[in-house]
Amino acid sequence: MLFNRKLSKSEQLHFAQQMLTLLQAGLPLLNAIQLLIQSAPKPWQAWLEDIRVQLQMGNSFSFCLSAQDGKFSQEFSNLIRVSERTGDLSLALCTISQQLEAQIELRRKVQQSLTYPAITLATSCLLILVMMIWVVPVFKEVFGHFQAELPAPTKILISISTVIQNYFLEIMLSALMMVASFVYLWIKSSAFQKYCDSLLLRIPFFGNLFRLATLCHWCRTLGHLLETGLPLPDALRVTAQSSNHWVSHNFSAEIFKHITRGWALGDSLKRADPYSYLLDVETLLLLHIAAESGSLAEMLNKRASTLGFQLSSQLNTLSQSLEPALILLVGAIIGSLVIILYLPIFNLGQIV
Repeated sequence: MLFNRKLSKSEQLHFAQQMLTLLQAGLPLLNAIQLLIQSAPKPWQAWLEDIRVQLQMGNSFSFCLSAQDGKFSQEFSNLIRVSERTGDLSLALCTISQQLEAQIELRRKVQQSLTYPAITLATSCLLILVMMIWVVPVFKEVFGHFQAELPAPTKILISISTVIQNYFLEIMLSALMMVASFVYLWIKSSAFQKYCDSLLLRIPFFGNLFRLATLCHWCRTLGHLLETGLPLPDALRVTAQSSNHWVSHNFSAEIFKHITRGWALGDSLKRADPYSYLLDVETLLLLHIAAESGSLAEMLNKRASTLGFQLSSQLNTLSQSLEPALILLVGAIIGSLVIILYLPIFNLGQIV
């Protein structure tokens, strides 16, 4: 149902900003919700009314959010829960707004950088498929009148086209089954999710982009939690619970385990990521120094900004490099197909 769908990051940001504005204006939480119900979009009114009823029953705000069928992310609910301990709900909403804005901006940059390459690849694949299904068979009929052996590349291309024509439905069904199997495994198996998340960080070049994005989110989340006054072990536990990436989740959980056993943060970071899958040397040294000097929260936020800038620079470089590379690749593929198709015609004198 529409009312049960999860709120997008933009919608969660809109809700957090509206609540922050009302609370900063001096309204109590229950009155802020009541006022929000009057101005909220119609799809929001049902779950906002449920929050109002539960608040009147004496439940906490974090409990009310968690009870809304997953509409809010765990990170959102956890930050609100932390604020209830410290008594500063406005700070939590401000932190949530900053995090969501950063995540939305990062997603926008990624989409902007990859949209053109994705469209180019999709168009190229579609064009090649059209050639295989409709263009190559026409040439095959023409070549059937030749009383000579066709060049090997042309014979291979015709064979591939014939297979695609004869087994097109089977190929499409197989592809759909593979996608469905992947989605099923992703939903049902946490081990499969962990493997995929770990594998993403090891992909050449692209893996570094995923690593930067994951580490940037980890630094920003932990930094904001520490700024709210939460102790480091509790902040690490909330960071792990809020993570949507298994590598980041396990990294936080390992640090928490080592810290609670008495290890210093610097040593805990090394032990939690001994092969540097997520944490680079510079970040490790800076966090170690910041922990010793008592400025860990500030350093985490600064490091998050630096990593975000590095990610933006690499995305821009990727976008600028991929465009001409893809144009050359598509041109080479289409050009090769055309040349292969016309090889017998180029040798028509010898063939006839």
